[in-house]
Amino acid sequence: MRPLDLSSFLPYRLSVLANRISAQLASAYGVRFGITIPEWRVMAVLGQFEGVSADFVCKKTEMDRVTVSRAVARLLRKHYIKRIFEASDRRRSRLDLAAAGRAVYSQIVPLAQRYETTLVCALDTPAIAELDCLIQKLQAQVSLIDRKGF
Repeated sequence: MRPLDLSSFLPYRLSVLANRISAQLASAYGVRFGITIPEWRVMAVLGQFEGVSADFVCKKTEMDRVTVSRAVARLLRKHYIKRIFEASDRRRSRLDLAAAGRAVYSQIVPLAQRYETTLVCALDTPAIAELDCLIQKLQAQVSLIDRKGF
């Protein structure tokens, strides 16, 4: 068996890149708005989808339930989100951005979009389209591996 060369191992490279991108973006909003990466991910989902469950947030963000639950609890304490319990079953609830959360969201979105623009400016339009296509193919392959194993 030969040692694993991390510098050419795609899962490692993607993970490191994703972590660096998240950390850079978080530096733009973390100190200014006092929110963490998981909190921002919850807010980003709630900014796009109204009245969703924590399970929905887990699926959209690929974060585990504990991480989402802790982020939701912190956002509730900060009054950035609100939880609406279902009348028929108090164990079920829906999450929405509160007014304060919507205000923060509306300030972070332009920062995030500007960061994305700065990140992809190294690529021309065809390369951006190809990257999107490749990401979709890898996502489909990961889903296939989830179903069939490897």
